Amino acid sequence: MHEGHLPGSSGYRRVVVALFAAGLATFALLYSTQAILPALAARFEVSSTEATLTMSLATVSLGLALLVVGPLSDVVGRTRLIHLSMLASVLCAIGCALAPSWTMLLVMRCLMGAALAGLPAVATAYLREELHASTHARAAGLYVGGTALGGMTGRLLTGYTAELAGWRWSLGAAALLAAVCALVVRRLLPPSRRFVAAPTGIRAAASMARRAVGDRALVGLYVIGGCSAGAMIGMLNVVGFRLEGPGFGLGLGAASLVFLVYPLGSVSAASFGRLADRVGRRAVLPIGAVVAIGGVLLTLSSSLVVVVAGLALLVVGFFAVHGIASGWVPARAHAGGVSAGQAASLYTVTYYLGSSVFGSLSAQAWTDFGWPGVVVLTVLLLVVTGALALRLRVTRSLLA
Repeated sequence: MHEGHLPGSSGYRRVVVALFAAGLATFALLYSTQAILPALAARFEVSSTEATLTMSLATVSLGLALLVVGPLSDVVGRTRLIHLSMLASVLCAIGCALAPSWTMLLVMRCLMGAALAGLPAVATAYLREELHASTHARAAGLYVGGTALGGMTGRLLTGYTAELAGWRWSLGAAALLAAVCALVVRRLLPPSRRFVAAPTGIRAAASMARRAVGDRALVGLYVIGGCSAGAMIGMLNVVGFRLEGPGFGLGLGAASLVFLVYPLGSVSAASFGRLADRVGRRAVLPIGAVVAIGGVLLTLSSSLVVVVAGLALLVVGFFAVHGIASGWVPARAHAGGVSAGQAASLYTVTYYLGSSVFGSLSAQAWTDFGWPGVVVLTVLLLVVTGALALRLRVTRSLLA
């Protein structure tokens, strides 16, 4: 029986490069409006809270779609859904760039979120099935690194293009980037060789769902995903408004430069993944939450350099947490006899629902209390993340 691709093999390289490209495209599109929220608010004459709907609706629809896509992948296979997801996402991205009104832009962003669900729903389960067991945490870190680079690329690309040519061209540029990545994935992604279809039917699906929410460690990991994502996305949703306002007075393009800290997320996810392979996920996960909290507190400074340093630490800490937690979920599920696809789907559902709900709450905190209110909310979410990570240290291991 095929035991999975090993590092150094052609199959391993193809899997890692293809999923890196897929993660880059997916998250470049998902976060393509984040850097241009002030521009969208000005163009369509809406408030900062309303402008963040382009983010919140996309993440909510993505999370809801995962409730269907995750279990579906256990039946029809991983690679087919990845390819369909990327094609549909590119088409929706083009629709966003051509949207004739604020309402239609929100509709297209909502559809895009649902289309994007194919990759995050199955990526970690696909990695667990197709790569050798000794590389799982490392490969999950590399995939998350691709999502980090995608988040940065989407924000920088749209931020600068919007300042030069307007918001439509900026979203069109993001669509073009995603189309190129989709071609790379189509060319490189190997077909599944170890996928085994799960039983079909309502009873089988209900049984798998009960097991996926019956393991306390898995539930803890789901909540960690939602809280950490809410902390990260919420702060990044409103940082542009702060940097363009009194005290800093940066333009849209200059403000988007803060997202240059995102490559640190790629390095962090891969590095902490390798460390987790050596010393265990339980020992490493809490460290990420502590690093992120320190970064958030630094953003209270009135110095731009210190604020950027704080955001950099937030990125490092968040991607350490997310990279380890997202890779831990399918491993824990497999060890406990739970559907890996179902568990990965539930993790991603809570991840995006957290980013949507707390992303909107951060915008409201900014409106009502300014930056200190955003910091308080973000720190509270990260404290919950850290507490749950410490709790997992004493959870029965099941070898995962």
